[in-house]
Amino acid sequence: DVLGSRGLGDVYKRQGKDKVKRHPTVGNNVLIGAGAKILGPITIGNNVKIGAGAVVLKDLEDDVTAVGVPTDRIIKR
Repeated sequence: DVLGSRGLGDVYKRQGKDKVKRHPTVGNNVLIGAGAKILGPITIGNNVKIGAGAVVLKDLEDDVTAVGVPTDRIIKR
């Protein structure tokens, strides 16, 4: 098993004495379009849709649709 007992959103790397979050945390009922990139230690809320080819660099709250490179167009539902 590649991931071991950890989930993707909970992977941490040890740097000195502090734990640093390195990967995105993805909520429930999230649709990620083909080729979309989610970069960095960000949080994607629940019921989010991310368009194909979008590049997400900031946290997304619940119930939004995000498109663009970077995701400059965020539509609340």
